[in-house]
Amino acid sequence: MPLTVKICGVTTHEALAAALDAGADMIGFVFFPKSPRHLSLAAAGEVSRRVEGRAQTVALLVNPEDGQIDAVVRAMRPDWLQLHGAETPDRVADIRKTFGVPILKAFGVADSDDLAGAETYRGVADRLLLDAKPPKNGLLPGGNGLAFDWTLVRDFSPGAPWMLSGGLTPDNVGEAVRLTGTPGVDVSSGVEDGPGQKSLAKIRAFVAAARLAQDQLGLATGSV
Repeated sequence: MPLTVKICGVTTHEALAAALDAGADMIGFVFFPKSPRHLSLAAAGEVSRRVEGRAQTVALLVNPEDGQIDAVVRAMRPDWLQLHGAETPDRVADIRKTFGVPILKAFGVADSDDLAGAETYRGVADRLLLDAKPPKNGLLPGGNGLAFDWTLVRDFSPGAPWMLSGGLTPDNVGEAVRLTGTPGVDVSSGVEDGPGQKSLAKIRAFVAAARLAQDQLGLATGSV
């Protein structure tokens, strides 16, 4: 299977173009007012339309109510809904059934005990995202630039496709892929010059480094 590369927290046409031209497979748009990467529905609809089928679009929400999900789905018709809060398996299943959009469920990892939670999403979420747990009293559930011990997921097999996130940068993504064997990588703050300020050069470098690791491991080329 090819390595899936996701650039999350895109807010500008320039960052989107850099991600698409570099060959990213997924583009993430954040709908969480506390995040510096938050987009209004109008802005997200405009930016996401420029993807034009070159990648899959992902709408990131945190503990959303149905009304918010409905508004986002209507505004941009995402290919995926990323649930990055404390959504239970039952809630994830309900959202998936109600809106008919594949679910990427994120959960925080600090130690091996946290990985056990992945089993409860088997058959419920279409893909899992392993992210570092946010710091205590942190405002953001993700995008904090923190990494967890990648050796914890070296033999991770949750029974569903998964992706690695948290603390990834152009400098370490190759090591992360080789160490964990992850089928996908997700980056946000690791390709920024400041909170919410995407670096076009870092986006290109990240995708290139991920693809180099893919080639070195002999993974198939292609997109999700």
